Amino acid sequence: MIKANDPTLHSWIEIDTHSDFPIQNLPFGIFTTPDRDPRVGVAIGKYILDLCELGRRDFFELIDLDPTVFHKPSLNDFIALGRPVWRAVRNRVSELLRNDNEEISGNSELIRAVLVLQSEAEMLLPVKVGNYTDFYSSIEHATNVGTMFRDPKNALLPNWKHIPIGYHGRASSIVVSGTPIHRPKGQTKAPDAEAPTFGPTKLLDFELEVAFITGKETKLGESITPNEASDYIFGLVLFNDWSARDMQTWEYVPLGPFLAKSFGSSISPWVVTLDALEPFRVKGPEQDPKPLPYLEFTGNHNYDINLEVLLQPDSGSENSICRSNYKYMYWNMSQQLAHQSSNGCNIQVGDMYASGTISGADKGSYGSMLELTWRGTNPIQLSDGSERKFINDGDTVIMRGYSEHHGIRIGFGEVNTTVLPAV
Repeated sequence: MIKANDPTLHSWIEIDTHSDFPIQNLPFGIFTTPDRDPRVGVAIGKYILDLCELGRRDFFELIDLDPTVFHKPSLNDFIALGRPVWRAVRNRVSELLRNDNEEISGNSELIRAVLVLQSEAEMLLPVKVGNYTDFYSSIEHATNVGTMFRDPKNALLPNWKHIPIGYHGRASSIVVSGTPIHRPKGQTKAPDAEAPTFGPTKLLDFELEVAFITGKETKLGESITPNEASDYIFGLVLFNDWSARDMQTWEYVPLGPFLAKSFGSSISPWVVTLDALEPFRVKGPEQDPKPLPYLEFTGNHNYDINLEVLLQPDSGSENSICRSNYKYMYWNMSQQLAHQSSNGCNIQVGDMYASGTISGADKGSYGSMLELTWRGTNPIQLSDGSERKFINDGDTVIMRGYSEHHGIRIGFGEVNTTVLPAV
């Protein structure tokens, strides 16, 4: 058992029972304050534990690392140290925060130096993303889209159940929660028009996704098996893959997503480690036909993560419009990483791999406006009396996620993004 996952642990820090960040979680992120430059922190309750300050005071001296690794504007250098170091640091942080440990709790001056209220900090992008892949791995989502745009009797393309479909996206436009997104402009073509026009998208959409971040490199030509994948995955974030549906419809043939996707993707700031999610492994959907040998695995590789999407209109209140779960994924993250590397593509530290839209079987679990409103034919009614077919300027889309078992809640916080008019 991973020491930091012990469900009997309690912290000397007072933590609300509904907090996403109990002592069993301890996700990593990058934060800054007016008097602290960017550095590594760990979320605990409503606070951030400053690992840079702890490193300066030799609290990690028994771990084989240079403590200046915590005084960085991204997690990449820390992640590159490997899984044994990630686990050792998380276990040491857990030890320091336990209610029977007085290394910090017995020193009020030290507490002031190493604890920062999350409300007083600015969260930054946690990793420098070198490469970004977006998959298309929810069978319910793929079936819904195929039913809308192709043949309801043959909604899935012939390759879908044989291969984790994905595309290489734009890493530079991935932004952290709280960063607004401008409505993108591009070419669209109305069904009855003879030629395309250029202008702001009229069909702006979100996609509810979860992304994993790799923490171990491979050499060009090497590949990873699904059963090895966990050793290469540092942790997970919530991911909003913004999409311009009218631009996408016009441009995706013959090469797939391009400008309809590359204008922005939003992620949550705290990276929840794979270690913290270990208790929430579950069996995934039955895969039929049987995957090819390089995609076969043993054990459980899906994760039970409750997901919710809320839409908040400008000057309005939050409206819950979707509840889904990461466990619905047909192709799990281990298979996704195995497929990504199967041709010898080299994996790098800080790469980000998004799941694709996560939809369940019922309408309330559909992970995009495209599905929730069925191409705009069934608008969503909001609490302020307005309705939405797609996302309007001034709207804020909020995604939240957590796992819970035996009273232990491992949460991701949230990713929230406000849509600004096109520029």
